[in-house]
Amino acid sequence: MSALMRLSNASLAFGTAPVLNKADLNIERDERLCIVGRNGAGKSTLLKVLLGSQVLDDGQILKDSHVKIAMLPQDPPARANTQVYQFVAEAFAELSELLKDYAEVSSRLAAGEYDDALLLKLSRIQEELEAKNGWEIQQRIEQTLTRLELDPTLSLESLSGGWLRRVALARAWVSEPDILLLDEPTNHLDVTTVQWLESALKEFRGSIVFISHDRAFIRSLATRIVDLDRGKLTSFPGDYANYLVEKQRLLEVEEAQNAEFDKRLAEEEVWIRQGIKARRTRNEGRVRALKALRAERMQRRERQKTAQFGAQDTEKSGKLVWRSHDMHYSVADKDLIKDFTFTIQRGDKIALVGPNGIGKSTLLRLIIGDIQPTEGRCEQGTKLNVAYYDQHRAGLNPEVSVADNVSDGKQEVTYGGRTRHIYSYLQDFLFTPHQARMPLKALSGGERNRVLLARILLQESNLLILDEPTNDLDVETLELLENLVTDYNGTVLLVSHDREFIENTATTVVLFEGQGQLTEIVGGFHEVNLYLTAQEEQKNKQNKPIEGTSKAQTDSQGKRASGKQPNKLSYKLKRELELLPAQLETIEQELEELQNKVSEPNFFTHPLDVTQPVMERIQALEQELDEALERWNYLETLQDN
Repeated sequence: MSALMRLSNASLAFGTAPVLNKADLNIERDERLCIVGRNGAGKSTLLKVLLGSQVLDDGQILKDSHVKIAMLPQDPPARANTQVYQFVAEAFAELSELLKDYAEVSSRLAAGEYDDALLLKLSRIQEELEAKNGWEIQQRIEQTLTRLELDPTLSLESLSGGWLRRVALARAWVSEPDILLLDEPTNHLDVTTVQWLESALKEFRGSIVFISHDRAFIRSLATRIVDLDRGKLTSFPGDYANYLVEKQRLLEVEEAQNAEFDKRLAEEEVWIRQGIKARRTRNEGRVRALKALRAERMQRRERQKTAQFGAQDTEKSGKLVWRSHDMHYSVADKDLIKDFTFTIQRGDKIALVGPNGIGKSTLLRLIIGDIQPTEGRCEQGTKLNVAYYDQHRAGLNPEVSVADNVSDGKQEVTYGGRTRHIYSYLQDFLFTPHQARMPLKALSGGERNRVLLARILLQESNLLILDEPTNDLDVETLELLENLVTDYNGTVLLVSHDREFIENTATTVVLFEGQGQLTEIVGGFHEVNLYLTAQEEQKNKQNKPIEGTSKAQTDSQGKRASGKQPNKLSYKLKRELELLPAQLETIEQELEELQNKVSEPNFFTHPLDVTQPVMERIQALEQELDEALERWNYLETLQDN
C-alpha cells in the first residue's frame, strides 16, 4: 500500500444524519492535508477516526502497523503543576518516569547537592535508560524543546494559552509521528504565534492532517484540501484558491442535476395521478421506477443553506465617536497604554492587533467608558448605540435554550422593522426549530458564536465592537461576517488574529507593540506586514557592524546613538510621503480652476457674497499648498539622510 493510511467505505452516524457516508480517503507521505467543512459537519470526529479513538459503524481503516499517529487536540493542556519537560516526556509512557527522575536528579546534582545515595540513584537510572534506548529519546525531547523555543523547567500553570498550545505541539511532535493530526491549531493564538506555527509545521518531516478556518493559514500550509459535506469526502488537489473554484463548480453541477431529477419526478407524479387511465396502461415497470425515484429523493441530503444576517441601522452617531489625548492606562505598575493620542470618527473600521494579554480588550473598555484612564484624557462622542460581541460569550447562559439566550424568553423579536417569531429569526443563522429548543451547552463552539451573533444583531447600533468574532466560525459564516462589517453604516472596532479577516475589513490598524506603545497604521494586514518588515530591517541595519570597525567600536557607536532617534522614516511618515504628490496635484488643480474663474472679465460684477468665498478659498488653498510643499521637502530630506 503506497498511502500511509486509507479510509475505505467508511460509515459513521450519530442519530439520523451520517457523519461519514461510505467515505474514502487516502493520506500520502509528506503531504499537508486540510479538512474543511461547515460547523457540525463532523471534521473533529473524522480526526478521531483517523487517530483510532472513534470506531466506525462500517468500513475499514487500512495502515501499516509501523505507521505512528499523534494528535494536537483543539483545547490546550490544563495549567497543572507539571514541568514542560515532564509533560512532553509523557509522550513515551514506558520511559516518562525514568526521564522525569533523571531530570530531577541531574538538576539536584547541578545545584551542588552531592551524596552517595543520589549518585547511586543516578547510576541506576542511567543503566535503565541505556537498556531502553532512553538516551536517544532524551536527546529527541531536548532537541524538540529547543526547536520550539520552550524552557523545560517552566511549570504549565505559569504559561499563557499560546505557550500551552506550543507545549502540546512539542508532545505530539517528539514522538516523530508519520501523521500529525491538528484540530483548529490557530484558535485563540495571536498573529505572531500563528506565523511561528506555520514556519514550524513547514519543517515537520511527515504528513499533516489539519482542520482550520483560518484562510491565511490554510493558504500558507495546505497542499491538498479535503471537503467534508453531508457525509462525503471530496479531495481537491492543489491550493485553497483552486478548491474554492472547483467546489463552486461542483455545487452548480449538483444543483442542475437535482433540478433535472425533480422535474422528472414531478412528471411521473402527474402521470400516476391520472388514475384510471394510468391503471389501464398496466405499465408496472413505470410504477416501480416511480417508487424508486421517490425513495432516491427521500435519501437526498440537502445542502445546508447559507446563513443570512445583517446589522440593524439606527440613528447616526455624532461625527466624533471617541478621542484620546496623551492617555495612559496601567495595571499593577505595568503600562498597557502609554501616551496614546487617537481619534475615531463615524464610519471608521479599526482593527486592534497584538499578542494576547497586551491590552486590546482594555482599550475597548476605555472606548465604551467601562473604565477610565489612569492619566491623560479621553472623550466619547454623542448618540452612541453600542453592540458588543464578547469573545468569552459572557452574556450567554449554557443551561438555557438557544432561543431563550437570543430573545430573553420572548416568542417574538423585532428585526428589520418587523416582528418575527424567534424560530423564524434563528433560521437565518442556520438553527432549525429543534436546535433552537436545545440547551446552548449542547452546541459546538462555532454554533455558540452564531448564537451570540444572533443576539447582538437584534440590537439597533451605530458602534459595533467585535472581540475575537472569528474563532470557530466556518469559512462561509466568516465571509458573511466580512460582508456585514464592510456594509455596516456605523463604526466598527474589531479584535482578531485572523489576518485575512483584518485584510478584508479594516481601513486602519492600531498595532500594540508592547510596553504601552500603540502605532496607527493606515490599511489592513498587508500594511502591518510592511511596517513590521521595515522595523526589522532597520533594527538589523543598526545592529550590523560597519566593515573595518571592531566590535568595541560598534558597541561604542551603538551606545552613543542609543539616545538619539534615527532620521529614517517610520512607516506612517513613509506612507504620508507617498500620498503627498497626489494631494499636491489635487490642491493645484482646484487652485487653477478658481484662478481661471477669477480671471473671467465679468467675475467682479457679481455680488460680494458670490466673489468673497472664492477669494477666501484661493487664499486658503495657497496656504495649504505652501504647507504641503514644505512638508514634502522636509520628509524627502529626512528620507535622504
